[in-house]
Amino acid sequence: MIAVVCAVIGAVTTISLRSYLDTQLGNQVSAVADRAAGPLAAHASKYGDELGFLRSPGLQPGVIGAHLTDNRVVTSAGIAVQITPGEAMEVQQFTAEQKAVFASVPLDAGTHRVTIPGYGTYRVQLVHTAASSSGFTVIGLSTTEVDDTISTYITIEALVAAAGLIAAGLAGSLMIRYSLRPLHRVAATAARVSELRLDKGEVALYDRVPDGDTDPRTEVGQVGGALNRMLGHVAGALNARHESETRVRQFVADASHELRTPLASIRGYAELTRRGREQIGPDTRHALGRIESEAARMTTLVEDLLLLARLDAGRPLCLEATDMSPLVVDAVSDARAVGRDHRWRLDLPDDPACVLGDPERLHQVLTNLLANARTHTPPGTTVVARVVPTDFEVVVEIADNGPGIPPHLLPHVFERFARGDASRSRAAGSTGLGLAIVQAVVTAHGGRVSISSVPGETIFRVHLPVTHSQVGLSLATTL
Repeated sequence: MIAVVCAVIGAVTTISLRSYLDTQLGNQVSAVADRAAGPLAAHASKYGDELGFLRSPGLQPGVIGAHLTDNRVVTSAGIAVQITPGEAMEVQQFTAEQKAVFASVPLDAGTHRVTIPGYGTYRVQLVHTAASSSGFTVIGLSTTEVDDTISTYITIEALVAAAGLIAAGLAGSLMIRYSLRPLHRVAATAARVSELRLDKGEVALYDRVPDGDTDPRTEVGQVGGALNRMLGHVAGALNARHESETRVRQFVADASHELRTPLASIRGYAELTRRGREQIGPDTRHALGRIESEAARMTTLVEDLLLLARLDAGRPLCLEATDMSPLVVDAVSDARAVGRDHRWRLDLPDDPACVLGDPERLHQVLTNLLANARTHTPPGTTVVARVVPTDFEVVVEIADNGPGIPPHLLPHVFERFARGDASRSRAAGSTGLGLAIVQAVVTAHGGRVSISSVPGETIFRVHLPVTHSQVGLSLATTL
C-alpha cells in the first residue's frame, strides 16, 4: 500500500512538475520569438542565408530557428552563437533533414516539441516575420534542462520512496513481531500439548497459556482463554478415562487372578473323578474330558487377560541380553511337535543376534506367532522362522505360504479378540488375544511389529532394538 501511494504521489508530482516546467519553457520560447522575429528578418536580409541567422545579435546563445516562406520552404536556419570580437566562429550548416523538421511545425500560435536530428529535443513556436507578411520565423529552445531536471527529480523520488519503503517495512515488521508475541506464546503452548501422547496411559496436562496472554479485551487473549478452558476440559476427560481404564484393568487383573484357583480346582476334580476307582460310563467320561478341555481353554484365556492387564499397567519386564536365535530354535521345536502336518524351516545368522529383552516374554511372542501360522493355514504349509540382525535392530520374521489374510482384516489383526471366521472354531482353540499379546510385549520392549500378507505369502516382522554392546561391536567391526 505504501508503494502504491508513493507511486501515485510520484506520478502526480512528476506530471505536475513537467507541466510547470514545460509551461515555463513555452513562455520563454514565446518571449524569445516575439523579441527576435523582427531583428532576425532584418539581420538575415543584411547578411543573408544561415550565416546571418547564426550571427544575429538579437538572440542569446542556444536559440535555434529558421525562416520559412508561405509555401513552407526554409530559406535560412541555424543556431545562435555568442558573438565576441576577435573570436573565430565555426558555422555549422543545417541539413535538409533538419530543415524539414522546421517545415513540419504546425501553423498556429502554440508551442510544440520537436526533435531535430543531431541537436536533440526543442520546444518551438512559429511567428510571423515583422518585415514581411509572407514569411514565418520558427524559434526554439532546448528541452535538455527540463528533461534533466525531471530525470533528477524522478531519481531522487525513487530513492526516497525506496528508503521509505525499507524503513516502513522494518518498522512494520518490528511492530507486527511485537504485537504477535502473545500469539506466539499461545501457539507454543498448543504445540507442546500437541506433542503429548494422549491415546493411552496417564496424561498430565500442566501446560497452560500464561495469564498475561488471556486478557478478554484482546483477540489474542480471547484465544488464549479459550485454549486454557479447552485444555481444562481435555485434562478432566483424560483423567476420567484413565481412572476408568485403571478400574477396568484392575478388575480384569483381579478377576483373572481369582479365576485361576477355581479353574485349577475344576480341572483337578474332573481329572480325579475320571481316574477314580469307581466305574463310570462312557458319557460321563466324555463329559469329564470336555470339562477338562474347556477348563484348560479358559485357564489360557485367563492367563492371557492377566498378562495384558499387567502390560497395560506398565509392569516392568525382566530385561537382559538375549540371543534371539536359541529362542527361535526352541519355539520352532515346540511348534513342530504340535503341528506335524506343517513343514517348519529355520533361517538363522551365523553370529549372535542379541537384544535387550525378557526371554520368557519373547519366547511367548514367538510361540504365539508360530501358533497363529499353524492354526490359520492348511496342512502342508511351509512356515519359515528367520532372524535378520542389522546394525541397530534384530528383525524376526515368521513367514508362511498359506492363503493369506483377507485385506479387510489386516488393519485389525492386532486388536484384542479380533478373529477371522475360520478361527472361531473351538477346535482351533483361538482366544483372539495371541496377536494382541505379541504387540503388547514387543511394544513394552521398545520395538514394533508389522505384517504384510498376499495370497501365498504372509510375513509377520518383529523389530527389536539391539543391546548397546551389540551396537558397539557392529560399529567397531565397521570401523
